[in-house]
Amino acid sequence: MSAALDALPSWPALREHADALRTTTLAELFERDPQRGTRLAVEDCGIYLDYAKQRVSDATLALLLQVAEQARLRERIDAMFAGEHINRTEDRAVLHVALRAPAGEQLPEGAADVVPQVHEVLERMRDFSERVRSGDWVGATGEPVRNIVNIGIGGSHLGPEMAVLALADHVRKDLTLRFVSNVDGSDVAGKLADLDPAQTLVVVVSKTFGTLETLQNASAARDWIVATLGKDAVAQHMVAVSTNEQRVREFGIDPANMFGFWDWVGGRYSMDGAVGLTIMLGIGPAAFGELLGGFHELDEHLRSAPWERNLPVIMGVLGVWNATLLGYETLAVLPYEAAMTRFPAYLQQLMMESNGKRVTQDGEPVAYGTSPILWGEPGTNGQHSFHQLLHQGTRVVPAEFIGFTAPRHEVGTHHDLLLANLFAQAQALAFGREAPGEPHRVCPGDRPSSTLLVDGPLTPTALGRLVALYEHRVFVEGVLWGIDSFDQWGVELGKALAGEIAEQIGSEAAPDLTSSDGSTAELVRRFRRARGRAG
Repeated sequence: MSAALDALPSWPALREHADALRTTTLAELFERDPQRGTRLAVEDCGIYLDYAKQRVSDATLALLLQVAEQARLRERIDAMFAGEHINRTEDRAVLHVALRAPAGEQLPEGAADVVPQVHEVLERMRDFSERVRSGDWVGATGEPVRNIVNIGIGGSHLGPEMAVLALADHVRKDLTLRFVSNVDGSDVAGKLADLDPAQTLVVVVSKTFGTLETLQNASAARDWIVATLGKDAVAQHMVAVSTNEQRVREFGIDPANMFGFWDWVGGRYSMDGAVGLTIMLGIGPAAFGELLGGFHELDEHLRSAPWERNLPVIMGVLGVWNATLLGYETLAVLPYEAAMTRFPAYLQQLMMESNGKRVTQDGEPVAYGTSPILWGEPGTNGQHSFHQLLHQGTRVVPAEFIGFTAPRHEVGTHHDLLLANLFAQAQALAFGREAPGEPHRVCPGDRPSSTLLVDGPLTPTALGRLVALYEHRVFVEGVLWGIDSFDQWGVELGKALAGEIAEQIGSEAAPDLTSSDGSTAELVRRFRRARGRAG
């Protein structure tokens, strides 16, 4: 069990150190240590992490790593890999690392070894993907699949969509892949409008097969298929990724076409298992295997690298330093790679659903800031929109830049210019610009950032490494904060209320709204009137 951060022995010294360093500028830190730019960096797994532009000193890192030891980080990592139920509020193991473990590796969950189960599902995914991609799997009219529509939400949507967009160069050119998540009917209608049901496969992704938004969209897709091809066509045009065979059968999907996963995999940590079926359908089993290899490489790095050379540990303790000790409330993640357009959105769920918590593992209120608000945009696009605030705004926003040493497509000197912009932005944020007599041109600098420079172009292996790096970074932060990074009870409240309000909105007779607050009750009445229902 993790103790609250402010209960650890080194907490007072860490706070005192933060107060002392807060008035030291990044320029002063560089002046004091000419080797800082090369020394405050970590390199492994094809990733070079430069954190020299963070407001830290050697003493900062020493204290932060001391706190990590006192928070029993090593013990918590070992417990996760051993399958202990570190998700205490749901009494579950946390074994997303098993989804990318090589065959034969021992990762027990309770008394059972889960790795053979994982590889059994992976083998079914491979077989199914090859059949679809080769044309052996045909629809009701005998035509091969040319369109794949993934229906899910949250972790059942963000990971697959992010990965398919990031790995677009690896997706079969004769396949159209689309993603539906929003319960707004225009989402599913727009995504299906120009597709031929006879050539379309719908992948419905829902752990419980009870998520309201997903079932609503899946029902619309089923109706779309049935309207053209008949009821019997559903078995050839819809498959499920779920843990609930009964609900899948009741929906009308053949359980033989269901790909399972387990309670020990949280939705936001599941894209490298059956939830990633659409990814595998798009990029193929071989490239999907490379993606898993990248994940596993970072898993082993987390387990084996010393703290001072450990990428997710360094990123995690820096995250705690910025959010909790220095009080920076947001974090900008800025990938300088156009294909990573959904990477910040994916990280929003990973970080804020995991660590957006207000109580410790023991249920006590935390007395410090936990997860920052994460946001971002790829490449130079952001420079011509929100970077103005980063450079001259009244709020300090730490940034994490992500760049690749080679482009996916060699076009003139584009990649050189792209990386020049990345390096320039980090430099400008750190050191700013003086403009005597021209206050509007002054950039104060002293805005911290880290840069992740990844070897080569964006590949399945590189993407797997990056996602696992952020997964484990979030875990490290949660351990230091003493919170449960693997539950999401805050999400459940809104879902429960939405179900109640949906019944009130859909009622033929005027509903009893006395249990609702006055504002919500009036909104329901006005909406019902707009829809022609009794107010």
